[in-house]
Amino acid sequence: MTVRDDVMAVEAIMVRARQAQATYAASGSQGLYDRAALAAGWAIVEPDRNRTLAELAVATTGLGNVPDKISKNHRKTLGLLRDIRNVATHGVVRDDPETGITEITRPVGVVGAVVPSTNPAATPANNVINALKCGNAIVLSPSPRGVETCQRLLGFIHAEFDRIALDPDLVQMLPPPGSKAKTQRMLELSDMVVATGSQDNVRRAYSCGRPAIGVGIGNASVIIDETADLAAAARKIAQSKTFDNATSCSSENAVIVVDAVREAFLEALGREGGAQVRETPALMARLFPEGRINPAIVARSSERMLAELGLSGSLPPSTRFLAVETQGIGPEHPLSREKLSLVLSVYRAPDFAAAADTAHTILRHQGAGHSIGLHSADDARAIELGRRMPVCRVIVNQAHCLATGGAFDNGMPFSLSMGCGTWGGNTIDDNLHWRHFVQTTRVVRPIPAREPDLDEIFSEYWSVTGGDG
Repeated sequence: MTVRDDVMAVEAIMVRARQAQATYAASGSQGLYDRAALAAGWAIVEPDRNRTLAELAVATTGLGNVPDKISKNHRKTLGLLRDIRNVATHGVVRDDPETGITEITRPVGVVGAVVPSTNPAATPANNVINALKCGNAIVLSPSPRGVETCQRLLGFIHAEFDRIALDPDLVQMLPPPGSKAKTQRMLELSDMVVATGSQDNVRRAYSCGRPAIGVGIGNASVIIDETADLAAAARKIAQSKTFDNATSCSSENAVIVVDAVREAFLEALGREGGAQVRETPALMARLFPEGRINPAIVARSSERMLAELGLSGSLPPSTRFLAVETQGIGPEHPLSREKLSLVLSVYRAPDFAAAADTAHTILRHQGAGHSIGLHSADDARAIELGRRMPVCRVIVNQAHCLATGGAFDNGMPFSLSMGCGTWGGNTIDDNLHWRHFVQTTRVVRPIPAREPDLDEIFSEYWSVTGGDG
C-alpha cells in the first residue's frame, strides 16, 4: 500500500468512529456508559483473557514477565473501575441555585490514543474504559511490538460489545503495520489526543493541531533518610524495582541514602536481592554501549541481564537486580538517567538536605515533573520535598511504581499515564483519569447582583500602603 492508501484507511476508520460516537451519545445514558466501561473492563480482567494477553505481550514485545503483567492488567483495571463506579458522566451533574449555574457533562468526541509497548494491554484498556465511561469513541495507535496484543484486546472487547449490543466501531485501532503517517493522520482527525510512551510520541501529539494530553519521562529518585524503616524500605524498593522487569516509568532509577544508615540499608537491600557492584569502565561499556542503555537488558529478567553484562556466576544466585554505586549526574553519567531495567543507581549523601540536593540535580537532568520517593518517619520532610522539588508526586514509604499510578492503599487515581505539569512539558499535572475525557456545558442564569464596594476589596491593602492613594 502507498502512503496515500494508508492515510485513506485511517480516514475511513475515523469516519466510522465519529458515526458510532454520535449514535452512542445521542442514545446515551449513565447506565449505557457504565455498561460499556464494564464490558471493556471484563474483556481484560476475565482470568483466561488476562493470561492470554499477558503471555502474548511478553512473547511479542520481549518486555516484562507474565505473572506481573497478569497482576497489572487485573489490579490497574479493577482499581480504575472502582474509581469510576459511582461517577456521574452523563447529563446534569451539578445544579447550584446560589450561582444559578447548571453543569452538564458532555463527551469530547473521538479520542486518539497512542499507547506504548511496555503495557500493550493495560494502557489501552485504561484509555478505552475512560473513553467509554464518558460517552466517547476511541481509536488506538499501538507501538509496532504491541500490535498483536492490542488486536487481541480489541477482539475481547468486541465480543463483550456483542453481548450488550454496542457498536464495535466505538473502539478501533489503526491497521497494521504501524507507521508515522497513519498515526499522524489519526492525531489530526481526533477530537482529543492522549499520548503515552516515548517523548517523540508526546511531542508529535502536542504538535498535531488538536487538543492533546501527553505525559512526561520518568526517572524516579528515592531518598532513604536516617529515620527510615530500612528493612521495609529495602523490601518495597526491591518489589517495585523488579515488578514486570522494571517496565514502568515509575520504577526507581536511583536511591539516595544518607551516610548514617548507608551500610545498614545496603545490607538490607542485599537481603532483598540487590547485588552491589562497582561502576567500572567494563560494566559501563556493557550497560551503555555508545552511551545508550543496552536494549538487550531493557525490561528483561535478571538472568538475561546478568548474562548480557558478563556477570553470570559472579554474583549471588539470589540476585534480582543490580545496585550500582555512583555519584555522577548529567549527560556524561548515564546511570543518572531513566533505565527501564533491573539496574538501580545508588547515591550517598551526608544528610537529608544533601540528599534532597542530589535528587533535585537528577530531576533537572531528567525526570522533572514526574515523581520523587521518600522513606522516612518524618512527614515534615515529605512536605518539604513537595514544596521544593519540581515534581507532581511525592511518594512516601511505598513501593514507588506500585503507588504512583494509584493503589488500593493510597488515594491516587488508578492510571498508567502520569502527567508531569509544566516541569515535564505536559498539560496535566495529575494521573490521567476520567475527568480528562469529558467537557462541561454550563447553563448560566441571572442571580441577585453581588457587586462589592471598593473598601470591601481594598481595605487590607490600604492598611498596608497608608490609604487609597
